[in-house]
Parts: sequence; C-alpha cells; structure tokens
Amino acid sequence: MRFPRQYLPSTAVLCAFEAAARLGSFTTAASELSLTQSAVSRQIRALEEALGAELFVRERQTVRLTLAGENYALQVRDALTRIANASLEFRASPTGGALNLALPPTFGARWLVPRLPAFRAAHPDIAVNLVSQLHNFEDDGVDAAIQFGEPQRPGTESARLMGERVLPLCSPALRTRHAFAQALELLDAPLLHLESRPDAWERWFRAQGVDVGRVPGMLVDQYEFVGQAALAGLGVGLLPTFMFEAELAAGRLVPAWGEPQASTGCYHLMWPVARAAYFPLTVFRQWLLDTCAAEAGP
Repeated sequence: MRFPRQYLPSTAVLCAFEAAARLGSFTTAASELSLTQSAVSRQIRALEEALGAELFVRERQTVRLTLAGENYALQVRDALTRIANASLEFRASPTGGALNLALPPTFGARWLVPRLPAFRAAHPDIAVNLVSQLHNFEDDGVDAAIQFGEPQRPGTESARLMGERVLPLCSPALRTRHAFAQALELLDAPLLHLESRPDAWERWFRAQGVDVGRVPGMLVDQYEFVGQAALAGLGVGLLPTFMFEAELAAGRLVPAWGEPQASTGCYHLMWPVARAAYFPLTVFRQWLLDTCAAEAGP
C-alpha cells in the first residue's frame, strides 16, 4: 500500500506531540525530549496546520487535548509503539525474523523455555519473543498463541499440541497430617483452585464417583502459584504432572490420593489465518509439533 506523503508527519513531530499529549505539558515534553519548549510548541503548531485543526486547547499556562486530539494521540502512540517494536525485533533477529508468541506463564516457564535451546540451535536466525497475555492478535502484535482448551477465536487456525494428566498434589507434611484414604477425604483439606479452570475440582471428584456441591478453597490465577501454595502446605493442588516433574521426583510434592487422570482439554497452537504463511511461524510450528509428537511416543 502506498501512503500519501502529505498525511505522514515526521517521526520527530509525532514524538513531540505524543509526549505533550501524554504529559499534558509542552514544557515537560521538551524536557523529556531534550528540546526547548518553543521547539515543541512549533512542532505541534506545524502538525496542527498540516491536519487543519487544533489538537490542544491552550489555556493560560496549561494545555489539554481536544476530543479529536485525544483520539489522534491514542492512534499515534500505538503507531509509534509498533514502529519501535518492529525495529527492536529486527535488531534482535535481522536475518531470520522474529515470532511473537503468547502462552500461559507456567507452561512457558516449565515446559517450553527448557526446550527452546533446541529450537535456537536448529534455527539461530529466528528469535522467539514470549508474552504471557493475549487480548487480541492485532493489538498485541502477537503472531501465535499457545492455549489450553478449544480455540474459539474467529479468523484463526490451530493445531493440537498435547494433552495433560492431572493429579492432586500436596506437601508431604500435609499428606501425613490428613492421611487421605479416599477421594472424599480431600474435602477435609484446603483445596487450591486455578482461576481459569474453576470447575476442575468438581470434574475430578465426579470422575472418582464422588458427587460434591460447591468446593471451597483458595483461588489463584497461575499454576505456578498453585504449585508454590501446595509446596508451602497451604492445600492440595490439582496439577498437571508434566509441569511439576522435578518437585515430584525430589519428593517435595507428593500425590495426595489417586492416580494421574487425563484432563478433558488439551493444548493448542493458534494463529491468525493472515499469519499462516509467516516464515518464522511456519518453522516454529513444525518444530513444536515434531517436539510434542516425539515426547508423546509411539
């Protein structure tokens, strides 16, 4: 797409405007940019003349954005952020490109990150940038995301990665104190709930043939916090065994009762249809699928 140059103010002018809009002061913006107040004022006046309307209401010694100026400031800030991020990504990987990947923090830290050196060794020219939150692909600048459960975002494609097996885990001291002999007795201990899977305990109890009503307990938003709370003896966490293999092997976490049970959902890699052919994504996707298949075994 070819952009009309008359609608493309210089980056210096846009930076001056963005700073003044964010700080609410030409003087403070000038200090941040190492310019004089008059230089910032001239740049913003030139921008207003080019746009054909005022961006600020000037009142004695103060300035405030007009309603149209507020909207323009948001779009300019977003555009400048995208340019800066694109430049940063290019500097990080100037030959192969970069993949921006959103994923659950505990899954990323405990499963993906330990395996990324293998990807890096095979594809040294591709940088993988990790973020823990995904609101939407376009605004977050994310190329792909790993999520648990069925992908339900319009305009996306996905590939199944792997399932998981969960097990009630706790500290050795808590298990000794309660001496669980059957599933129902777990209700006598504090239960740790993951915010994104609020009915996980209810489903687990039903799978054991135990009909329970509301299951009270401590609510946290990441598996890492569930694991740490279990280690601290705060309760029993229903945890994916593959994420906590080290704690299980060391005996720092122990099964409270029962055997590992398959979760009803699984992990998927998801990406926008428009990014399906993006080279770093195609390479990473194939590596990730191969890695998951190899670890799943025959």
